[in-house]
Amino acid sequence: MLLGSHLSIAGHMTNALDEAETLGLDTVQVFTKNQRQWKIKPLDDEVRDAWNARLKALGWMGRAVAHDSYLINLASPDDELWEKSLVLMREEIERCDALHIPHLVSHPGAHMRKEMDPVEAVEAGLQRIADAYARLFKETEGAKVVMCFENTAGGGSTLGRTFEELARLAQLVHEKAGILAKDRVGFCFDTCHALAAGYDLASHNNGDGTGKKRTIAEGRAIADGVLDEFDSLCGLSNLRVLHCNDSKGARGSRIDRHQHLGQGHVGKGAFAAVLNRPELGGVPLILETPKGEDDAGTPFDTLNLRTLRRLQD
Repeated sequence: MLLGSHLSIAGHMTNALDEAETLGLDTVQVFTKNQRQWKIKPLDDEVRDAWNARLKALGWMGRAVAHDSYLINLASPDDELWEKSLVLMREEIERCDALHIPHLVSHPGAHMRKEMDPVEAVEAGLQRIADAYARLFKETEGAKVVMCFENTAGGGSTLGRTFEELARLAQLVHEKAGILAKDRVGFCFDTCHALAAGYDLASHNNGDGTGKKRTIAEGRAIADGVLDEFDSLCGLSNLRVLHCNDSKGARGSRIDRHQHLGQGHVGKGAFAAVLNRPELGGVPLILETPKGEDDAGTPFDTLNLRTLRRLQD
């Protein structure tokens, strides 16, 4: 398992790689630009070359991960927002390709169709996303970037809460994009989101911090069942990135708020299941937990990594 964290590119993109090396990580996840802006400057040649040289020096070519902008909503029924999202996503893909980042994580989007029947609204949103990728894959043909659709907590009209929705999305993209979608569609599994969406990765039997606390072995066995369900619908072989986060929200809360490992509602047994699943060897596992240091000056990322390493067989 490749252990990493989402790190800042403030100052220069290579700063994230330097910090990752200092922390003793195996990989890193970044935003390739300011993720809060629609209009951005083209990728600077010096930045691209410095990043690629640093990746090569670390031996991390083909190992890094990027996350797309939260502004993007390819499920939107609003044509103007959909077109803006498509243009920005194309920029995301092109940047990743130039930076030798093979995995681009993306929340599928929100259907924003309150007036429709809920089931029909979900399908309409998924169709809209698939239409976008049919065009994107044609416009970026030849790019070696895999879109990793991430499971979500499911707040509001957000898509991707269930494994069924993710599987349906992948199916539609393959149908609409055809051969252009080959080797370009995968998934990202987030432990916080899965718990908040209702999947049983809980630390206690009741899922809300009450009831009997599970042992690591008990939690691991139950979480393995969740991974089996994902495998049957989406395929663990298609899982390209893991987000290892604890959750401030209880099971089924649909609250997307990350917490340090062992301090939220996700059980350590669930982290052990993810870490030790044989099919996931070599998959980048990324921390998206809060940044900073404890009172002794130890980075929180270091503390969370220690928790993970103690759970490895």
